[in-house]
Amino acid sequence: MISLQQRSIAHFDLDCFFVSVECLKDSRLKGEPLLVGGHSDRAVVAACSYEARRYGIHSAMPMKTALKLCPHAIVRSGDMEKYSEMSRTVTDIIAGEAPLYEKSSIDEFYLDLTGMEKYFGSLKWTSALRQKIMRETGLPISLGLASNKMVSKVATNEAKPNGQREVPFGCEKRFLAPMPVHKLPMVGRETAAQLHRRGVEDVKTLSEIPVSLLEAWLGRNGIALWNKANGIDETPVIPYHEQKSISTESTFAADTIDMQFLNAELVRMTEKIAFELRQQDKLTGCVTVKIRYSDFETVTKQMTIPYTCCDHVLLEKVKDLFRRLYDRRLLVRLIGVRFSHLVQGNYQISLFDDTQEMIALYQAIDHIKRRFGWQYLMKATNV
Repeated sequence: MISLQQRSIAHFDLDCFFVSVECLKDSRLKGEPLLVGGHSDRAVVAACSYEARRYGIHSAMPMKTALKLCPHAIVRSGDMEKYSEMSRTVTDIIAGEAPLYEKSSIDEFYLDLTGMEKYFGSLKWTSALRQKIMRETGLPISLGLASNKMVSKVATNEAKPNGQREVPFGCEKRFLAPMPVHKLPMVGRETAAQLHRRGVEDVKTLSEIPVSLLEAWLGRNGIALWNKANGIDETPVIPYHEQKSISTESTFAADTIDMQFLNAELVRMTEKIAFELRQQDKLTGCVTVKIRYSDFETVTKQMTIPYTCCDHVLLEKVKDLFRRLYDRRLLVRLIGVRFSHLVQGNYQISLFDDTQEMIALYQAIDHIKRRFGWQYLMKATNV
């Protein structure tokens, strides 16, 4: 008998978040095949509506290919500033109601409601919160409620669009059993193909395979996959704190006013921690620059920005903050850069106006940095 911990975990997912925000801005887009992304032939689809998906379109598809599949689709450029604003609004609503929540991405949240069922009823409470979010933002949101994070996420996916689904404690395996294996979180095309070649099509079959055999097939991933197939997930809901940050600073051997040197240091530090963000699959929503002068006076300035982890976007913000902050014309002893208001996510979602080449460039740069070290590939600076 498999023992499952009796917790109560809710998963909220803002349906087609970027598309929904665009429809909120222009009600004429509702019900239309809508693509969010760049307008050039080399751009990619950052998000698409359910109507567009019926034509076989999916995110990360080249925009040119998508428009061949659906020539009458409407294309809108992304508005990351508006998306970030709406994400923060939803976060504020949840933070004001939930005892413990985790913001796992710009449009997904987990809530730990363990113990609440004794007093309010977890489904009743989360349903009321879902209605409040929809009422105050106008955005559709789906809800899954189960004994752990993994099953609640699957339940949310089954409830889409704009619905809710509860999986009672003890019914996890029965709920998952008839589903195709690719519906389990983190089961990609390659893993699903490996399982299909071995005759494993559904979760029920997967759950009945000895864990030792799955480990032999897939290594450590086989153990994790067996747990998922059996509805087991002990991952905790990690409390979300906006002030979580990543930073770096540099104290110089000799105080300086050499602007070319200071600019090069800003580039180096920004690229270093932007790469760390991408390695952790995080986006930042706030940039801070710090200066310490030769007389030890220390000043900082920060800016709230649309969520991103792209070097070229962050460098622009960092340099702008530095120009506005450096006003004493004294020698500089130290400079620092900090990214805060971190959320889970990857940089592709913020490249709405960039091309496949730009995305491929970031992927190639990060591959080289992972292999040889971040310091071996940096932007050249001359100003």
